[in-house]
Amino acid sequence: MASPEKLLARAVAGERLSETEGVQLYYETDLLSLGRAADLIRRRLHPEGYVTFVIDRNINYTNVCQSGCLFCAFYRREDDPDAYVLSHDEIMRKIEELVAQGGTQVLIQGGLHPRLNLAYFTSLFRAIKARFPVHIHSLSPPEIVHLARLEGLPVREVLERLKEAGLDSLPGGGAEILVNRVRRVISPRKISWQEWAAVMVTAAKLGLFASATMMFGTVETPEERVRHIIRIRQIQDQTGGFTAFIPWSYQPGNTALGGSTPPVVEYLRVLALARVLLDNVPNIQASWVTQGARVGQVALAFGANDFGGTMLEENVVRAAGAAYRVPQSEILRVIRDAGFVPAQRTTDYRIIRTF
Repeated sequence: MASPEKLLARAVAGERLSETEGVQLYYETDLLSLGRAADLIRRRLHPEGYVTFVIDRNINYTNVCQSGCLFCAFYRREDDPDAYVLSHDEIMRKIEELVAQGGTQVLIQGGLHPRLNLAYFTSLFRAIKARFPVHIHSLSPPEIVHLARLEGLPVREVLERLKEAGLDSLPGGGAEILVNRVRRVISPRKISWQEWAAVMVTAAKLGLFASATMMFGTVETPEERVRHIIRIRQIQDQTGGFTAFIPWSYQPGNTALGGSTPPVVEYLRVLALARVLLDNVPNIQASWVTQGARVGQVALAFGANDFGGTMLEENVVRAAGAAYRVPQSEILRVIRDAGFVPAQRTTDYRIIRTF
């Protein structure tokens, strides 16, 4: 068995490591060595020295969800007093505010509502495209599968109709950990990891790119964290459709699952290991939404090259007690202070302007 130092040297040189080697690095490598290797890989892949961000808004169209995941503090039942569904007019007003601030991306996600059908979304997307020059980065794989089941349609046809109506790309939500043992514990009524992957493969075939995510810190083992990263890599080998990987830590506040948030050092270890193992995913995103700006800044030395979105609005993580708000001016300062050039990007990582 090769030493951790030799494994890291191979990864820095551009060689692919196996799942077994990833597990070895998780257990045997000190955090700073792992972070240094991830930083070297990041600089090889992104030598221009930019750290990118997108001006966006996360609009949660409903908090009604029949999945009822144990790790989620956001969802409500239909008869709960604080359950809601946003009207198209309310969503339009939110997008108008986004565009007025120079925003280019709208992220529309919500619960699995038993009565919001495909027509709600196709008419919404058409109306958005008719009024605003924004990129619709919306509807995660569980929402796509839910719509397919509601309508009695194949996933491919649902995606085709949504794309025709204006859907541009998919967020990677609902991945959690791509291991069914974990999913049966924390989200037993949600789709399997194979169904999540199948949506992403189908979307890529239709020309819809996507992001990939990972929520860690519930009941999974380190081995299962590594397996998740490797499964993202395998899907990317098949599709080339993922623009970025975004790991974030579980937020236990107000959830049925409870527990505690993984420590910062664990977040940085997962982030750096993702950069080391994901040789085919170009961008790694720091999660200031769950970690705050300071840890987000440190993540830029552990393999991250993207600071995510300005998020004029975010409700899901906030419901679990993480209420970090980072205005654009602070994002610019944090990136500069880390020694990089801030750059506003599009959803597909084209640079709009630098600061």
